[in-house]
Amino acid sequence: MPSGPRAGELLVATAAHGGGYFKQTVIYLLDADESGALGVVLNRLAPADLDEVLPQWGDLVSPPRALFAGGPVSPNGAVCVAKLGNPDEDPPGWRRVNGDVGLLHLDTPVEIAEGAYSDLRIFAGYAGWEAGQLEGELLQGSWHRFASTEADVFGTHQDDLWRRVLRRQGGDTAWFASYTDDPELN
Repeated sequence: MPSGPRAGELLVATAAHGGGYFKQTVIYLLDADESGALGVVLNRLAPADLDEVLPQWGDLVSPPRALFAGGPVSPNGAVCVAKLGNPDEDPPGWRRVNGDVGLLHLDTPVEIAEGAYSDLRIFAGYAGWEAGQLEGELLQGSWHRFASTEADVFGTHQDDLWRRVLRRQGGDTAWFASYTDDPELN
């Protein structure tokens, strides 16, 4: 991808990223500009139960109806990503990220959100980068950048998302989908 990171793209941790919080993560970028970037980890469940944290939203959340761990920044806060049910409307409390996918403010009354979205996912926390930080990590080879699909953001089986996204790229990149923790086995 020739230009810098953009909202709506995926960041996929490379094998070079190593261990730590972002090992084998897939991040959906919500915002990226000269002041920095932020996104949510799509393939990690939060330890907290959605019905205990935000019980009023549980029935609106897409399967697996769980709270996802969006990242290490503000883990006690919540970020909601939603896909419009009717692409010709911009409901109150919603801001477009890419196409029909955007951010829904969780202060929006649930009654207004009901029926307005075809998919909805809530994340505890987010991943964030200061100005130039993500670009530096990209240059170091810590991340792959790929186009996203709705299934990436709202799929029901997110535990193998890292491998699926790498595999669908084809070529040399697809080989990384079979990466193991023990380099002797690669």
